Amino acid sequence: MPEFISPAAPSAPNGTEDRPAKQSLLDQMGGPTGLVYTALPITAFVIVNALFGLGAAIGTAIGVAAAVSVLRLVRKEPVQPAISGLFGVAFAAFIAWKTGSAKDFFLTGIWINIALCVLFLASVLVRRPLAGLIWGALNGTGTAWLKDKPSRRYYDIATLAFATVFASRFTVWQWLYEEDRTGWLAFARIAMGYPPLVLAILVVLWAGRRSAKRLKAQAAQQPAG
Repeated sequence: MPEFISPAAPSAPNGTEDRPAKQSLLDQMGGPTGLVYTALPITAFVIVNALFGLGAAIGTAIGVAAAVSVLRLVRKEPVQPAISGLFGVAFAAFIAWKTGSAKDFFLTGIWINIALCVLFLASVLVRRPLAGLIWGALNGTGTAWLKDKPSRRYYDIATLAFATVFASRFTVWQWLYEEDRTGWLAFARIAMGYPPLVLAILVVLWAGRRSAKRLKAQAAQQPAG
């Protein structure tokens, strides 16, 4: 999850807010190379664990994550993904070290995804779909769409798309975890990382554009009324 949430951006004139919002989403995902950066510590952990054991794998994963963070800083890429990625790998490595099990390196990701799934589903039930709230914060449009039922329905669909991504991750990763298939768990962690998340974001873009058209049309009708 949750990687794409960021503070609200300054509001932009009507019709121009989509571009900076899209850029913010890409920034939160770490840019085009984000998938590679995310995969490197995980891949290193699995390979070194198979060859030299858990202790070496933990040290290698943290070392690779730190190197990636330094590389991002040197290349003046977004700092937030670099720092969050390093802390995420370090915490996962700590859990694996405490339990003495390599598969527990992936345990925090499993927990996080089931928590996000529940959170996104709950937001739909209370009529505050998180996809819409996040989108409104990113492009500075706020929550005016909450008063428009069709707009809220669009964001319900987008929020359910994210919930589906989180639920599918949890289901697959948890099954592989219980089967002690650490190698396949690493593969699934990478394969089910950004690709399905991008699809969910496309649904948010669709919802945002449909909602923006409705709100713009309503605003245009107000003076005539």
